[in-house]
Amino acid sequence: MSGKEVDLSKRRLKFIPEGTLQDPQIIHLNLDRNRLKNLSGLSQLSNLKILILSKNELMEFPSEIVTLRCLEKLYLNQNKIQKVTENIFPRLSVLKQLKLNNNHLADIPGDLCCCKHLFYLNLSHNLIKEVPETIAKLGKLEEFYIENNKLRELPPELFDNRALRKFSARNNCLREPPDEVCAGGLQQIRSYFKQLRTSESKEDKRIKTMFLGASMAGKSTLSKSLTKRELVTIAEKDRTTGIEINEFQIEDFSFLCWDFAGQQEYYLTHHVFITPQALVILVIDLHRYEMDDKDSFKDLVGFWINNILMRVPDSVVLPIGSHVDHCDKEEAERKKKDIEEKIKEMLIERQENLNLRLEKLKDNSQCELYSDQANKLCDLADYSLKVLDLIPIDCTQYDDINKVRCQILESVRNEDIFPNAIRKLPIIYKVVEQAITELTETQEIPEHGIVSLEELLMKLKSHNVDSENLKYILSYLHQIGLIMWYQDVQSLEGILFLKPAVLITLFKMIVRHDLLEQLRGIPPKILKKESAVKPDQQKWIVDFQTKATLHHKAIMILVKQQLRQSGNMDLQEIADEMIGDEEEKGKLFQILEYFDICLSSKPLALNPDAHEFRPGTRWSRSDNTPAQSYLFPSYLTNAKEVSEQWKDDSEEDLHTRTFFLPEIPQGFFHRVIIKMCNFIHSHWVGKGQCLVACNGRRLLLKEHNEEANSYIEFRCRGNGAEGNGKGCDGPRIFGCRLSIDEADIGRLVKWADTWQTQFNVGKCGVMHFARSNTERQ
Repeated sequence: MSGKEVDLSKRRLKFIPEGTLQDPQIIHLNLDRNRLKNLSGLSQLSNLKILILSKNELMEFPSEIVTLRCLEKLYLNQNKIQKVTENIFPRLSVLKQLKLNNNHLADIPGDLCCCKHLFYLNLSHNLIKEVPETIAKLGKLEEFYIENNKLRELPPELFDNRALRKFSARNNCLREPPDEVCAGGLQQIRSYFKQLRTSESKEDKRIKTMFLGASMAGKSTLSKSLTKRELVTIAEKDRTTGIEINEFQIEDFSFLCWDFAGQQEYYLTHHVFITPQALVILVIDLHRYEMDDKDSFKDLVGFWINNILMRVPDSVVLPIGSHVDHCDKEEAERKKKDIEEKIKEMLIERQENLNLRLEKLKDNSQCELYSDQANKLCDLADYSLKVLDLIPIDCTQYDDINKVRCQILESVRNEDIFPNAIRKLPIIYKVVEQAITELTETQEIPEHGIVSLEELLMKLKSHNVDSENLKYILSYLHQIGLIMWYQDVQSLEGILFLKPAVLITLFKMIVRHDLLEQLRGIPPKILKKESAVKPDQQKWIVDFQTKATLHHKAIMILVKQQLRQSGNMDLQEIADEMIGDEEEKGKLFQILEYFDICLSSKPLALNPDAHEFRPGTRWSRSDNTPAQSYLFPSYLTNAKEVSEQWKDDSEEDLHTRTFFLPEIPQGFFHRVIIKMCNFIHSHWVGKGQCLVACNGRRLLLKEHNEEANSYIEFRCRGNGAEGNGKGCDGPRIFGCRLSIDEADIGRLVKWADTWQTQFNVGKCGVMHFARSNTERQ
């Protein structure tokens, strides 16, 4: 008997229509996005093979489903189901696909293993604390997703199933294997469990600790005092530039400490090193804090909480109020209470905004357009940033430093606060880590710690670790921040930075708050040595001030000069390799471009390797062409050039707005500029604006980042009479044409969403868009 497909999705149904229930020929029934609370009469559809019940209001697993013996595909995701009783799955013996994600399930009955043909299972976004071992008996299971649950460990038997080819357990609090191992993918998890079977295990009690806060708040003083176990005074001239790394011990816990500079110029590179599930020590200068000044909270506290929420929302934040020696006792207590209350209000308001947006999306008549955005909002709503009570301290009193130590230890020992502070590792992981530490300390490798993967493998040969397992272990060490290994950069996949501090040292020679002073301070004799003259220096300064552009030769001179001043001979030896020259781009710039921190500008020479000449399209250039200069959008100070090229907005412009919650992540728009200009040669950039031109069409991107109204505007127009934007097929970015017509509007929203996800700029919500002339929200 041939079957029929019935689509009743998005009808706001509260019950299944009687006519549908009386049609035995239905084999595919779509009831997605309705308001069903029960499925009375469904058992009449005995031939049903596909049943989609996503996004309804089901509180219980529908008992009627057990009668559907032919059911192969069942979607019950995004309901409110709290429990699945026993003796249901044995009656669904031919089931192949099951979605139960985004419910309120605390466990799954063990008889799920009766579904012998099941090859797809999604249990993500629930409250599951343990994966039933019987799932390992599903011999045909190919895809299994259990993200965003309450798991502590995974059953090793699950990964003996060679049919399993896709698996994700991200955003749990895993100890076995640790989340950093899971981040490496299925093969790394299999390697981890194989190592556990063949060798001993060891508890790992290391916490990544990040010191954040405004400039001169006292982060470095606190960090170094904790490390040295004595009072340390930091002079203003010695304040942190970029990031500094050290490690301190409190009893049996080790804290890998990253001290991030507070100036926003350095924040541009923070995303390269910030990782989830960390202890964030947010240092707030209580002396500078003004209770009645809204901007004071925003600058010293709110900015940092917002960015922690978007980058590492599953972290623990310990606020430290510094400089209480400049406040009287009552003043410090009032400020402490004020900050704590405002943080609490901020978190509550954020949650309310997320819930409000979710409700609006669900009620929207075109909610299918926004399903991806709704899913991301659900993800955000599941995160829980833990903010501890603020501790006021005087950094000149060791008793206060010790008070912070005690609070840190108490927090990491509390499983409710740090559920995965203690993780289980195969002993070989610790052996490799210790061997690398010894290599760096005994100077068997260069002091800068930059080695090839092949060289490291040779030096670790005596530890009986093969190449494949070593890669997995190194990937784990990269995830926790002990080393840096950029496997995704083709030219760097064979190179390891065993001392991340060296890479940071090179970063902060280019990305720094006093770069203009550095350019002005290049002495004439250095210019002469590098075959440059005073007019060259003046051009470098003007281009940096007006266009945020750094010339390659200027960068070479600055880095080499600073390396000479540091006295680090090893770094001087690799300067050419890291910075490059006029013939070849150095490794440092490959990393900076990989993380979208800068955009290289190449000469407009003809490309002899081009296949054909096509007027109006971007000219293809050889990737080996050396860069002349680099654009750093974070240094842009005005949008004059963009405004002159664009003129005024027109009512005829086609435009769309992409909204963000809680705000556009810091640095996100800079990276959008870089990505866009990477593809389109004709472009003009400015502070908060970017204009590109392709095939006679112009597209303006404009950032609006006001409180409760954060969005990026895409505005398109053509030339003269061609302003309707139709009939032109230009280059594609992420599958989108750059000559925009009405059909491309939705794709523009996807661009922002894709960039936000792919380039790790933060966990924000991309909401919805408004269009000119047709729709306004």
